[in-house]
Order: sequence, then structure tokens, then C-alpha cells
Amino acid sequence: MPYLVVQVVGAIAAAAVLYVIASGKAGFDAAAGGFASNGYGEHSPGGYSITAAIVCELVMTAFFLIVINGATDRLAPSGFAPLAIGLALTLIHLISIPVTNTSVNPARSTGVALFQGGWAIGQLWLFWLVPLIGGAVGGLLYRHLLESRD
Repeated sequence: MPYLVVQVVGAIAAAAVLYVIASGKAGFDAAAGGFASNGYGEHSPGGYSITAAIVCELVMTAFFLIVINGATDRLAPSGFAPLAIGLALTLIHLISIPVTNTSVNPARSTGVALFQGGWAIGQLWLFWLVPLIGGAVGGLLYRHLLESRD
């Protein structure tokens, strides 16, 4: 629980920094522009449906957990985990930004949603529920199918 709280507090602090920077531009409106909030339907950057958002977030989060577990496995080459994890996260963003603005982290979704208010708060449930399920699926897939055994 402390880890969860610190993640959310950190995300809110990061969103606050971004808000201060973005609000320095004339005409900035976090509520109107979405402020990088995650969304589906009319609030998806590409207009993707709730089904597309669920599938995208679930698969991307599961994939991310598989990469993290594989890169940190005791048989993985030492010192390369940050590179593998960072490149995987880059790919995940390239794929899913047009669909949902990329969550794969409920805390990240919460921070910006609080500044956007309105619709982002209403859609936040998906960006908590689905990444948590996707993370569990990825962890279970890795454990049962891919984990190195003695």
C-alpha cells in the first residue's frame, strides 16, 4: 500500500509540474485539451472505442510485465534490463498513444486526470482496472510459460 500511495502522489506532483509549465502558454486549458489524460471514445486521441482501449491497455501492460520479468530474470544478461525495459516502454507508447494516450500505469493516469477534471475522472476506472488486470496476466504468463527454471 505505501508503494501505491507514493506512486500516485508522485504522479500528481509530476502532473502539477507539467501543469505549471503548460499553463505558461496563453490560451492553455487543461479541461478543454485533455492534458494528456487517458481516454476512449470521443476522448481517445484517435477516436477508438472502449473495447479497443481495453484490449490495447491489457495487451500493452501484459507485454510490459513480460519484458520486465524477462529482463530481470536471473538468466538475463546483467546490466541490460534498463535498456530492454525502456525500449519496450517506448514501443508501447508508439503503439498506444493514438488509442488511449497510453496508461499502463494507473498512477500516471490519475495525476493528469485530476488536473483535467470532468471526463478524465469519469473514465479513470478503466485506466486503473485494465492495467492491473494486464499486469496480473503478464506476470502469470511469465511465471507459468517463460520463467527460467532450475
